Amino acid sequence: MLPKLVITDIDGVWTDGGMYYSAEGDIMKRFSVKDGWGVIFLRELGIPVAIMTGENSQLVQKRADKLKISRCYLHVGDKLTKAKEVCEEMGITLADVAFIGDDLNDIHLLRAVGFSASPCNTPDYVKREVNYVTVAHGGFGAFREFVEKILVDNDMLETVLQKFM
Repeated sequence: MLPKLVITDIDGVWTDGGMYYSAEGDIMKRFSVKDGWGVIFLRELGIPVAIMTGENSQLVQKRADKLKISRCYLHVGDKLTKAKEVCEEMGITLADVAFIGDDLNDIHLLRAVGFSASPCNTPDYVKREVNYVTVAHGGFGAFREFVEKILVDNDMLETVLQKFM
């Protein structure tokens, strides 16, 4: 069954988990453009994406804005509680949600959703909690692979790809 909402962590999933600092103290993050296609594929099917991160980063908000992701939740301390609130607003349950996360602050939500995943470079104790572990590392297309896995499992990938070929 296709999820009614896809939630994603950012650091360690859409990024390599590193934070880059300039001499002036500016923080930079590296995003893979490959992951943007995952958002586009979901949009083609009418499935919303929500970003949920513990960081309070305007860089994440800028990436969300560029990809037209309206549900971008920054500085989230308890992702499970926030996800429940979002589900209630949308009239869905956590069983209708797919979530990809990579670390300790994601485990409770990973355990609660209908379909969960983590990048392959996630700690083993997190990988043991998920339904799917990507081949791609975080920051190198892990989110897109997660989305494509969902679409393959629902016989929808070729349908979506044909819209772009």
